[in-house]
Amino acid sequence: MKLLTHNVLSSKCLKGVSVGYPLRLNATDIKVVDVDYNSEFVSRMIPKLNYSALYDAAQSIGHHNGLPDTVAEDYENNEDFLKAVHHVLLEVDIVSGDLECPESGRKFPITRGIPNMLVNENEVNEINGSNGCNN
Repeated sequence: MKLLTHNVLSSKCLKGVSVGYPLRLNATDIKVVDVDYNSEFVSRMIPKLNYSALYDAAQSIGHHNGLPDTVAEDYENNEDFLKAVHHVLLEVDIVSGDLECPESGRKFPITRGIPNMLVNENEVNEINGSNGCNN
C-alpha cells in the first residue's frame, strides 16, 4: 500500500465514528521500490493531500527523512521538495501491517500491500436508511 492510498482512507462509516481520519499506520513489513519520477504529477497531487497526515504517516514508519513537516513555499519549483514527496508517496510500499481507526481502535489488516477495509454489517453506521460509507 502506498502512502498516497493511506492519505485518502478513513473509517468514518463505522458506528460511533465521526471522522475516522487519519488512520494510524502500523507497518510490519515495508519495502522501497523505484518509481519513475514525474514532477508534474507530484506537484498536482500536493494540493489534494492532507500533508500533515502524510508527514505523520511517513514519520511513524521511519521514512520521513528529507521530508519537511510543512509544504514548501513555491513547491512547484522546488525540485528537492518534490522528489522527497515523490519518494514518500510512491516509493514507500507497506507490504503488511494494519490501519487503526483513531476513534474506535478498529484495526484493518494490510496483507501483500492491500488494505482490507471491509466491515461487518453490524459495524456500519446507518444514516437515513443507507450506510455511511457512501457519503
